Amino acid sequence: MSYKTILLVIDANEHENDLTAAADLSAAASAHLSVLLVKLAAPPPIGNYAAMSVAWLDERAEDMRQLDEAMERARATLKGLGISFDANGIYCETAWADDDVGTRARYADVTLIGASLQADPSLRKRAVDGALFYSARPVLLATNRQSVTLRPKKVLLAWNSTMESARAAREALELMESAEEVNVVLVDPSAAPARNGDEPGADVATYLARHGVNVTVDRLPSAGRRVEEVLNQHAIDTSADLIVMGAYGHTRLREKIFGGVTKAMIEAPIVPVLMVH
Repeated sequence: MSYKTILLVIDANEHENDLTAAADLSAAASAHLSVLLVKLAAPPPIGNYAAMSVAWLDERAEDMRQLDEAMERARATLKGLGISFDANGIYCETAWADDDVGTRARYADVTLIGASLQADPSLRKRAVDGALFYSARPVLLATNRQSVTLRPKKVLLAWNSTMESARAAREALELMESAEEVNVVLVDPSAAPARNGDEPGADVATYLARHGVNVTVDRLPSAGRRVEEVLNQHAIDTSADLIVMGAYGHTRLREKIFGGVTKAMIEAPIVPVLMVH
C-alpha cells in the first residue's frame, strides 16, 4: 500500500536526528509527517499522603513544561524543511503509553520508531507494542547504521508460512513491486503439505511473481544460530535496505519468558525492519 501519513514516535528529550531522518523519509514518499513527542509521567511517591507531595507535583509540572518546549522546537525544526507536518505531545502514565500510541497510530499508514528511542527501552517497548497491537498498522523500526526508506531497492521478506508473515507480505506488496530484488528467506524450513508445501517458499514466490515482483527464494540452515542472527546476517550479505516480517507469531508472554525472533529484532535491528502483527 502507499504511505501518505507517517507517524513518528519520539522521546521529548532526544529527537533531533530522528526528526530530520523522518522528514527526509516523508519527503521521499511525498507523505505527511505526524510527530508524536512522548513524555512518561513521573510515578507518584510511596507513603502516607505521598500522592499530594508538592515535590512530585512540581516534577510533573516541570515535565509538562519541557514537553511544551520540545514541541515548539520540533515545529521550528520541521517548518524549514518544506514538508507537510504536524507535531503534538502527550504526557502519559507509563502503563497507558501503549494504548495512547496505538490510538494515534490508527490514523497513520505506518508508525516509525526512531533510533533515539533505544536510549529509553521502557518507552520504546510501549511505543512498539502500542502500534503493533492497538492500531492495525505496520511498524517501521529505524537503526543508527542505515537510513530508513519506503522505496527500498532490495527487500528481505522473512517467511514462515504464518498468518503474521502473510499479513506482512500483503502490507509490503507495493514496496516489493517497485524493488529491484526481493529475497524470500526461510530458516530451517520443513517440506510439509500443512505448512510450507513440498517446496518451501515456492507458494509465496508464485504469489509475489504474479504481482510483478522480482523474487528469489533462499532456504537457509540455522547451523546452531538463532533465527534472528541468520536473518540479520543475510540482510547484510544481500545489502538489503529493508527486512519485512510478521510480528509475534507466538504470544507476547511466551516471547517475554522464552525470547523469540520478534523480541530480538525489536531490541536490536541491524537494518530497518517493517513489522506487521
